[in-house]
Amino acid sequence: METSTTIKKVLMGNKIFVPTYQRAYSWDTETESGEKLKQTNVFLSDLEDYIKSSTKTPYYFGHFLFQEISDTEYGVIDGQQRLTTIVIFLSALFKRLRSLRSLTEAEEDSIDYMIKKKSFYRFDTVDYDKQLFRDYVVDHTKIDKNGLETESAKRIVSAFDYFTLCLSDKNEEYLTKMLDAVQNSSCTTHPVTDEAEAIQMFIFQNNRGKKPSNLEIIKAEFMYNIHLYGGDDTPALIEEIKERFEKIYKSISSIEYKIKEDDVLLFTLRVYFNSLSEANATDKIEGILSKGDPIPFIKEFTRSLAVSFEHLTTFFSKDERIYSEIHSLVTLGGIGLAVPFIIKAYTFNIDKEELRHLCASLESIILRHRLIKTKADLASRLNDVYQKFTQGSPDVYAIIGRIDWMKDVPNESWWWSYWNNSELNKSIQGKISHSTAKHLLWKYENHLGSQGKSGYTLRYDSIKKPHLEHIAPQTENPASGYNEYDEEFRKQFIDCIGNYLLLSENHNCSIGNLPFNIKRDTYKHLAQQWEIQQMADATDIWSKDHITKRKAKISEFVLNNI
Repeated sequence: METSTTIKKVLMGNKIFVPTYQRAYSWDTETESGEKLKQTNVFLSDLEDYIKSSTKTPYYFGHFLFQEISDTEYGVIDGQQRLTTIVIFLSALFKRLRSLRSLTEAEEDSIDYMIKKKSFYRFDTVDYDKQLFRDYVVDHTKIDKNGLETESAKRIVSAFDYFTLCLSDKNEEYLTKMLDAVQNSSCTTHPVTDEAEAIQMFIFQNNRGKKPSNLEIIKAEFMYNIHLYGGDDTPALIEEIKERFEKIYKSISSIEYKIKEDDVLLFTLRVYFNSLSEANATDKIEGILSKGDPIPFIKEFTRSLAVSFEHLTTFFSKDERIYSEIHSLVTLGGIGLAVPFIIKAYTFNIDKEELRHLCASLESIILRHRLIKTKADLASRLNDVYQKFTQGSPDVYAIIGRIDWMKDVPNESWWWSYWNNSELNKSIQGKISHSTAKHLLWKYENHLGSQGKSGYTLRYDSIKKPHLEHIAPQTENPASGYNEYDEEFRKQFIDCIGNYLLLSENHNCSIGNLPFNIKRDTYKHLAQQWEIQQMADATDIWSKDHITKRKAKISEFVLNNI
């Protein structure tokens, strides 16, 4: 493979693949207008700007780092996102061109060189997405979107669909210009046969360019240290690391919209060292690697990482669908404090009923912390019960007991009292952030709906795009049906929990600032909407008294259940 070459020559006659221990496809596609274009959108936009320009200089696709397996087989170490996108784009382009006319001999050759020759595929992504990539992108034999098990598979499909849509109205001239721009674009490559050198280069390049995730850097440093200190066990140790990271990256592709991979790295550190005070994963790990024999730590910590991702995949997928307490905790978001407890609970194989109680308790204290907005450190108040939560003593009720005690502790115990009932009551008297208010109202909805109905649960994701409605609108001059917007009403009643209502996006947009009696007649979809109908049935005015009454009902629920 030449150092300075073209995309066509890189792919021509070679077999290029993404090793299973590398990250899967991670580029996103913006399918609707947004403030910031996603990577695939930028990819296409930059190419279009290029073919519209008068420049004679070839388009530049950057640098690629490969591990040379043989004279014609290469594993891509750095640049796999760009290379995957290039192949997806070319496949969509050839599909569109074929719909207009028969391909020329040169164009057929380009397919052979860059996409597929007979049954030989020039490029493959990671193993667990490989067949989907071949079927949907290259061969077009799969036309449905069923069975997309990983987020990376969904991204591959989204990118191909996006390019297909964008090219659907393009003419032959545009397509041939794009083909010429891509296949003749310049790039630089560095193939190495020594895996240790490839890993070292990956670390060097990415610490000086666009930095990858901390997890990727740690993985590379682990492998590099094994090459340095593994001795005769190096091949077996490298294989073990690769297998563990293959599972880790597959897990990431399943849960990445629920939790960030670098956060899991940090939470695993907190589990491994049994302390919620661990704050910087990379510094801690790099410090360990620089002292003594790093191999035992690498083996143990990589196993712990794999275990964390395995348990969190179960927690955020199967168990989140089954257990309402887990769904509620996950829905809350920002649950970093809870995750080390959760990883431990799964590792210790605690009973699911105990897990549900633990999740409900952790959610309540995190929600209180969010409502009260104290700067007091919650983690330090729970660290001792966290440290005592061990394989030998997996008692979740010691944790739950501490949280319950913190809710009732008097104000005189100042170091502990930041999250008590008195502070909670103060926090719900005024304005509450929209995201937190929506969560509270959803829980209140379940409270209303469950009365007289055993096991009733409304999932948050069953509400289509939940919005927070101000029953009395925020506008200064609303339609009829509301109290006079005097200073007291604006400051004390507009932004309070009694005037908030949970609606779907479509419902909220459809009623806007309409008169209250018209709004009220649409409140027929959730228990809390019917509650408002009943409260204001005898009047067409949504008044201060109504807001005060509803605020008292919701506040009572919060104090008794949060």
